Amino acid sequence: MQNHDSTHLHAHLDGDAQHAHFNEHRSQAALAAALALTLGFAVVEVAAGFMANSLALISDAGHMVTDAAALGLALLAQLIAKRRPSARYSFGFGRAEALAAFVNGLAMLLVVGWIVFEAVQRFASPEPVQGGTVLVVAGIGLAVNLLVAWSLSRDKESMNTRAALVHVMGDLLGSVAALIAGGVIMATGWMQIDPILSLLVSLLILKSTIGVLRESFHHLMEGVPDNADYARIGADLAEVPGVLSVHDLHVWEMSPGQPALIGHLEINDLQEWPQILHNVKAMLLLKHKIDHITLQAEPTQQS
Repeated sequence: MQNHDSTHLHAHLDGDAQHAHFNEHRSQAALAAALALTLGFAVVEVAAGFMANSLALISDAGHMVTDAAALGLALLAQLIAKRRPSARYSFGFGRAEALAAFVNGLAMLLVVGWIVFEAVQRFASPEPVQGGTVLVVAGIGLAVNLLVAWSLSRDKESMNTRAALVHVMGDLLGSVAALIAGGVIMATGWMQIDPILSLLVSLLILKSTIGVLRESFHHLMEGVPDNADYARIGADLAEVPGVLSVHDLHVWEMSPGQPALIGHLEINDLQEWPQILHNVKAMLLLKHKIDHITLQAEPTQQS
């Protein structure tokens, strides 16, 4: 009995599409730096929040801890996604990124709900706050979040990094709100400005979070890529000379930005299959940017 090694089973022969099930060029440096900055400043903000008796700063620190958890999860997901396919996970781990993005989105919904709850509570029962301390710490937090957001925004291809960016942008908006609140409290003593701005920020965060959840859910459900026209792909396959019909066609993404296709093509003569397959691959790559292709030829059904 032969012992088939899983690596050998997954090897690509000459002529196969040389693809990876993850984006090999993504760097974890931006996520690691963002994680260190976010977690480090969260500790500073907690201490300052207690010193200033500022629930706004303590809440923002909690938000930053959530951000740090999201960034850590995103970093872990990218590392997992680079693991090679195995005997148990033959498709590899590319979907770990989408899974992390979806979990981050759900966590952000909880954060938004908590912000709204706290805002309503503070609006009903405002407490005295040291506006000067809030102003200074929020200003530093804004600078830190701008640096982190800039670092993450440089990776425009990763759904997972964009999900982490939503968390950071939410915290950036929180810092802006705390900055404005500190200034208004110092100038006027009007405590209600804090919950009002918190509600506005939560609505902005909610809009971005829903977008991340929608995109990651679509990927986890193996939906057709947004830039692919399923009906057009099927029609183009049927128009390739020698192809009589197309069925069992599936188009999805192995990992974000890595489209794949499988299907059955009915043809007249199996001896023509090598040339038909060559033409099909060339067409799919040229017209639809798909190079991960698995097709089965079937002889025409004679009645």
